[in-house]
Amino acid sequence: MPAAGGSSDLMRLCLANNHGWIMIEAFLSCLPYKDGVADQCSPEGCEPAMPAKTDMKTELALLIALAVLWGASYTFIKIGVETIPPVTLIAARTLIAGGILLALIRWRGLTLPRDTASWRRFAFQACLNSVVPFTLIASAERSLDAGLATILNATSPIFTFLLTALITRHEPVTMRKLFGVGAGIAGICLIVGTQALGGLGHQLWAQLAVVAATVCYAGAAIFGRGFKGLDPMIPAAGSMLCGAAILVPLSLVFDRPWALAPSTASILALLVLSVFSTALAFCIYFRLIHTLGSVGTTSQAYLRVPIGVGIGAVFLGESLGPTAWWGMALVVAGVAAMTLPVRKPVFAR
Repeated sequence: MPAAGGSSDLMRLCLANNHGWIMIEAFLSCLPYKDGVADQCSPEGCEPAMPAKTDMKTELALLIALAVLWGASYTFIKIGVETIPPVTLIAARTLIAGGILLALIRWRGLTLPRDTASWRRFAFQACLNSVVPFTLIASAERSLDAGLATILNATSPIFTFLLTALITRHEPVTMRKLFGVGAGIAGICLIVGTQALGGLGHQLWAQLAVVAATVCYAGAAIFGRGFKGLDPMIPAAGSMLCGAAILVPLSLVFDRPWALAPSTASILALLVLSVFSTALAFCIYFRLIHTLGSVGTTSQAYLRVPIGVGIGAVFLGESLGPTAWWGMALVVAGVAAMTLPVRKPVFAR
């Protein structure tokens, strides 16, 4: 596998990731959201309704922006872990992102909750959404291609659906969603495949680590529904700060970051990863959890696959084997089957 590109390639990737109106629209659309969210309840359970004055086109633009930000993050992580240990990379990522979000919250005149119960929830969300999955993915990408990590991590809607069906049961089980689960699991099996078993103890465990991170993300999407009524920046900042509080001491103890000599490319990757793929992305994420629901929000995964694989191919020179391509097709089909809206027939009266 070719080594990560130099700082010039990284700068081109940064510009591509921050290109055009999608990023600006995404950031500006997150700022004014302050109103609570009304629930729409049915016999299957409650799902958040769209907030007042919310345009579905804006939500779709935010969904695309989230897919771009998170699709590019795998390449940034790959470049970062070239010279920065995984725990230190993720500790810095959460610390920088948390600091940015805290500054924005104060600039907007908002305040973080002060009660212990809220911070316990932020800490639990941090474990599900950053501490455990971020570290697992960063560790895995020391030996795993960014594109392959993107594909495996794109199965989050499948695990979100399985968890909702088995535990919360707030979304209905349909034949189309069951097909999506089957296609997604088949895709994972093709991607992991027998070739991974040949490298037992190396690639296989890295791939399983990404799958485990995906299960964490699924749990986070469901648990994140409990933050409704809060501005999206509040749980984003709270969870990032809690993640930093957990990871920074571990970094100091195990990695001795003051003795590291990271490359310029790794430092730039860390900064872009923290600002855009974490701080901005999590503001969008918590807003969409309230407006589109847990499964709807994770639907950006099927957009994230071609984006992440394409960026890895262009900037890192990665390529996929034939079974991985078939696996990617099944994963995309499965996620799309579970998340694309169903058009209800209109009957003439």
